[in-house]
Amino acid sequence: VQLQAFGGGLVQPGGSLRLSCAASGGTFSNYAMGWFRQAPGKEREFVATISWSGGSTYYADSVKGRFTISRDNAKNTVYLQMNSLKPEDTAVYYCAAPKEFESIGTFIKQNYYGMEYWGKGTQVTVSS
Repeated sequence: VQLQAFGGGLVQPGGSLRLSCAASGGTFSNYAMGWFRQAPGKEREFVATISWSGGSTYYADSVKGRFTISRDNAKNTVYLQMNSLKPEDTAVYYCAAPKEFESIGTFIKQNYYGMEYWGKGTQVTVSS
């Protein structure tokens, strides 16, 4: 499975961005999907995950209520809508997937260690 993330950019505090991650090379609906981010000098951290059907989601506390993950299985794409952005959201954002048929539990229990597939990151900078 190949993943390609895009949609990053420069935004002012309080602004919004929507990231997209397009998947190819597999049956997209068989994969839980998620987003991680990594700020300079910091460890990569979990942001959000969504189940195969989109019926279940889970968020890091730091983004809960501000970010929304969604997916369109017909378009093989997962999205991350980011609202009320803060300077501390500045990071490179990566989409990722565990092995086929694994659940969002892999994101929660194994964090980035459990991911099998990674997209190239997209930079998000929140600054005035």
